[in-house]
This record gives sequence, structure tokens and C-alpha cells, in this order.
Amino acid sequence: MSFAAILSASRASADSSGGLRACLHFAGQTLVEYQARQAVRAGADRIFVMVSVITPALSQAVDRLSADGIAVALVRDMVSMVRDAPRDTDILLIADGTIVAQAHVDHMGSAAGDTLLVADDSRASAPLERIDAGQRWAGLARISPGLLFGTLDMIGDWDLALTLVRSAVQKGARRITVPEADLLEGRAAMVESQQQADLVAQAVTSVETTRAYDRGGVEHYVFAPVARSLGATLMRLQVPAFQVRIGAMALAAIALVPIELTWILPGFCLMLLAILLSDSADRLDELALRPPPKGWTAFATPALALIGITLAGASAVAFDLALLVMVLLVALRWRRLGGAMPWMVLTPATLLILLIIGGALGFMQEAYRFSMLAAIASAGALILRRRA
Repeated sequence: MSFAAILSASRASADSSGGLRACLHFAGQTLVEYQARQAVRAGADRIFVMVSVITPALSQAVDRLSADGIAVALVRDMVSMVRDAPRDTDILLIADGTIVAQAHVDHMGSAAGDTLLVADDSRASAPLERIDAGQRWAGLARISPGLLFGTLDMIGDWDLALTLVRSAVQKGARRITVPEADLLEGRAAMVESQQQADLVAQAVTSVETTRAYDRGGVEHYVFAPVARSLGATLMRLQVPAFQVRIGAMALAAIALVPIELTWILPGFCLMLLAILLSDSADRLDELALRPPPKGWTAFATPALALIGITLAGASAVAFDLALLVMVLLVALRWRRLGGAMPWMVLTPATLLILLIIGGALGFMQEAYRFSMLAAIASAGALILRRRA
């Protein structure tokens, strides 16, 4: 069953700039955006962000979330919360500045009734809020409608999150304990500064195994591991995924110049690098929990590579080959693989490598004909292995 989520965004960071914790840079976005995307991935259908002051950074974060189809609203007072909060579903409460691994958020999303994510009292959990003599609150709670509205009726000027947690403790809410290893390694933390946010982002995103889309061929077996490493580096440098994707398109367009000048192999090598950059941009989106692109930006770089392949071949076979590989690429992006294994799919990077090998050996035209046969076999694999 779906639920709503309440995020807090009012506490100042420990940095000298005096900004909010919620607006710290985290995995290519603000920290509160990442929290919201975690909640949505766990099943939340509405996001409420409790704020004391609506800043431009918070407004821009809401705009970006809304652009991705996430229902999000800023709430400034208890009256608005009482009016807007759903009365028939649970609430996932996330504390101001709390970041935990997605597995913990998913666990809380599937929990039933009042549930708290807690940590045993230790030096590692010292920054967390104490709830009794032996445990501290790890920043996540599943709150039932009865407890939420019963607390809202008497809260006054108290802190909403802490008041809800203490009410849940008094009512004997179920507790889920975070392993101490997650606290020590940064997979569950209370982020207070940008330096701490960078460290926690590395720890949290390094354990995520989700993929933006199914890959095939060289992109799956060679580029994906490289893109994971490069994506992590770009994330630490706070390079936006969109800029990397635009850079990939620009490089692919530049590669058309040597191809037009009949420097085929150097142009193909630049095309390979452009596809790697495009895959790295996809990896950055994965780390930020953003949905994979499926519009023109997803196909621009490989389409330019296929145009280059068509120009280099200068034949009907090259044109037909490029069209067929584009169809296979669309099937990859739209998850229409029909049960085919990654090695069965002829992708643009795989095609480029086949042509580079053929050109280096002096058999470019034969490489085009062989690639056409491989593309036909790949299309056949997608059709014949389609699940009933």
C-alpha cells in the first residue's frame, strides 16, 4: 500500500555559510531531493517538506522534483499539515539531514504500523537523538494516521519529528535496529556539513546496485564497470549528469568531422569515447535516484555514432545496418529485450569495435557485411526468445 512522506528542512548546517542541511549538495542534487527520491522509490506517492522559511534553493528543489513527476509540497505550519496530510495512509518520517542506505528506506516503506529505525547506543551513534537508555533514533519512522493526527492536535510549537518519535516510543512502536557497521561506514548518518555529505554520499551510493536501463554488448561488459568508476568520480566533483550528457553529444558531433575527412578509425574511437561519457551520465542519474532518460537525450549520442557509421560506409548496407542497430537500441532503453542475454544484443559500441577491428585489418566492407549478419541475428534473438 502506498504512503506519504514527511521530510524536515529547517535546521542550519554546520558550515560557515549558514545554509540549511537540506540544501547541502548530495549525489548531484540537494540532500532533501535525495531523501524525497528515496521515499518515492520505497513507495511514497506524496512528499511533504516541513520548512520554517521557504528559500530559493528549496523552491528550486521542489521544481526539479515536480518536473520528474513527484508530488511534493512545502508546509510551513501545523495547520497546513493537518489540512493536507492524508488520513487513510501511513507516513514515512525522515529527520532533517538523515541519510541511510536505500535498503533501510525500503524496509521502512514495507513495514506495518508504527515502526522506528533505531541504533544501539554507542560512540558511532552519538550524533543521533536518544530515545531511551539503550537506543537512539536513526532518523526514519513509520507513523500511523492515528498517531500522526493525535500528535498534531497537541503539538503546539514543538518539533514535529521528535514529538512524533517520542509518542511512538511511548506507544511501544516496533523497532528495527541498524547494524553498527552501517553507522561506522557511513550508510546511516546525520549529515551536518558539506564535507560530511560528500563522505556519506560515497558510502551510500557505493552499495546501490540499481541500473538505469538494461545494457547489452560492449556497453554491458566493458563500459558499465568503467562508467561506475567514472560516475563516482564525477559525483564527487559535483558535475551534473546533464552537462556530461551534453559533452557526450558534442564529442559525438565532433567525431563526424574526421569521418568526413576519411579518417575513419580516429572518428570511430571518438565515437566510442562519446558513448562511454553518455553511459557515465546515466550512471550519475542512477546515483541520484533519478529516472533514466527515455527522450531524445537518451538517443542523441548513439544516433550520432550511427550517422558516423553510415557516412563511413557510404552504402545501402551501412544505412540499413544503422537503422537496425537503432531499433535494437530502442528495445534496450524501453526494456523490450524479450529475454535475450546482454551478449546477444548488437549495440552501437559493439558495432564500432567490430568496424574498428575490420578497418585496422583492411577489411572494412567485409566488417560491415559481418555486422549486418550480427544485427539480424541479434534482432532474431529478441524476437525468438520473447517471453510468452
